[in-house]
Amino acid sequence: MEHIIYLGLGSNEGDREVLMRRAVDLLRERIGTVTCLSALYETEPWGFVSPHPFLNAAVGIRTALQPREVLTATQQIERELGRRRKSTAGGYADRPMDIDLLLFDDCILEADYDLPGETGPVHLSLPHPLMHERAFVLLPLADIAPDAVHPVLHRSVRSLLQDLQSRSAP
Repeated sequence: MEHIIYLGLGSNEGDREVLMRRAVDLLRERIGTVTCLSALYETEPWGFVSPHPFLNAAVGIRTALQPREVLTATQQIERELGRRRKSTAGGYADRPMDIDLLLFDDCILEADYDLPGETGPVHLSLPHPLMHERAFVLLPLADIAPDAVHPVLHRSVRSLLQDLQSRSAP
């Protein structure tokens, strides 16, 4: 069975554009057919202070893999592209590559997995629990999947982005 998944990509260390292209190539090789790729957006760090802006994008993929297999592949790709740790003392930090699973069909999932190469369990929440609060996620996702529906909030990506933008407007 094939699944439609959407991933968020972010990079704020190193040659960000090269890292983003390499991440997409590795996703294509290991996860499935890349069906769409958003524009690149430069954004300020979210949840921490850094002088290094992010490049963010969203990618749509058709895959036969299950959520755990996708998570295993994305964690490995992050490490290969220079990611040292997922977070610092429970917070966020600069990183060469971050890949978040945003939507996996209409799957709703909370699970902890022991994955190869990780020091402890890795938690997966589907849909991504903070995506509706992050313009740097919704803006590129709206480029490629404006009508995709958040399976918990039952709202389209376009609607979530419009709501977030109206709350952020001066």
